[in-house]
Amino acid sequence: MFSSLPLTALRTFESAARLSSFKAAAEELAVTPTAVSHQIRGLESWLGVPLFQRLPRRVRLTDCGQRLFGSLHGALLDVTQTLDQLRPQRSSGNLTLSTTPAFAALWLIPRLGRFYAEHPEINVRLDTSNTLIDLHQDASVDCVIRYGMGDYPNLHSQCLLDERFGVYGAPALVANLGDNLPTLITVRWRNALLYELGWKAWCQAAGEDHLLEIAPQREYDEEHYALQAAIAGQGLVLASSILVSESLASGLLAPYRSEVSVAGAGYSTLCVPGRERHPPVKAFFDWLSREVS
Repeated sequence: MFSSLPLTALRTFESAARLSSFKAAAEELAVTPTAVSHQIRGLESWLGVPLFQRLPRRVRLTDCGQRLFGSLHGALLDVTQTLDQLRPQRSSGNLTLSTTPAFAALWLIPRLGRFYAEHPEINVRLDTSNTLIDLHQDASVDCVIRYGMGDYPNLHSQCLLDERFGVYGAPALVANLGDNLPTLITVRWRNALLYELGWKAWCQAAGEDHLLEIAPQREYDEEHYALQAAIAGQGLVLASSILVSESLASGLLAPYRSEVSVAGAGYSTLCVPGRERHPPVKAFFDWLSREVS
């Protein structure tokens, strides 16, 4: 049934497609770039369709190549995971998770001890970055927790948390604000306009449309810096109900105009289809589901 499959060429193709480079695939497979090129050309000849566009410094998948990669990567991942489960002496469970610095610092890490208490055999490595990772290209990352309203048709997705935005400040500052004009703490997001629109929406809902125009402002690069500034009493911060939850529970922050909030986006946990069955990933996904329920 499978005797005619060019397995070496398919393995070479998967590596080159994932890394977008014949040279990088050669290094991963411990062969020469010429050998990689020869295997790819042989596979293209066998199929009768081009799989890559050859560009000056890299390669890019054609539509046919993308279709083959989507099927092949998941199949090889399933085989790899099954082999790992069958080994008598399996390597210790490792999980590499990518998420934003703010979500890691303000929501995940304070709770991660509970995951380790349930699964001391699994080591979680956090890759914190605001840069989007292509999970189909970077096999070193098991899963991501991503913020946004987008749809992810090519990934296994688990809805994690929906949020709302409110305004918060140090309890003493909120209690004594009265008619004084507050300092507004803002965040210079990668898309700063989204945060500005959030403030505008909150001010409109609160009937304080003039606030953004007349109030002094302090700006920070990251949400967790902005929350620390608010905790220190420097002003009021517009913050996600998710990311502010630990500070509220510990009494470090208090809501200002608690009856006013505006809709935000949400956080989703994503992985390449099939990877959700890998034991460390499944354990982490199951724990997240319980943690947010």
